[in-house]
Amino acid sequence: MSTPRATHRWRMALTFSLAMLVEGPVLAADVAALRKDLTSVIMLLGLPCGPVLNVEEHADKDHTVTCTTGDRYRVFVNTAGRVVAEKK
Repeated sequence: MSTPRATHRWRMALTFSLAMLVEGPVLAADVAALRKDLTSVIMLLGLPCGPVLNVEEHADKDHTVTCTTGDRYRVFVNTAGRVVAEKK
């Protein structure tokens, strides 16, 4: 028979493992969707990029992206509510 402390540890480990199984794919899907959206935004702004490889989030609606072309852009929403991409 296991002790209450050992049972608690086992339950916590199981809960954490289940949470990672559920949350992991969701987070990966969110990042993939964000990369796709930012690729579209940069393309619509007429800037060279290709698919976005990496995204760094600085704040809500403020990201730095790295493109397959090697270009880096800061993509954000300005005070007028427009999406802007500035080359870094």
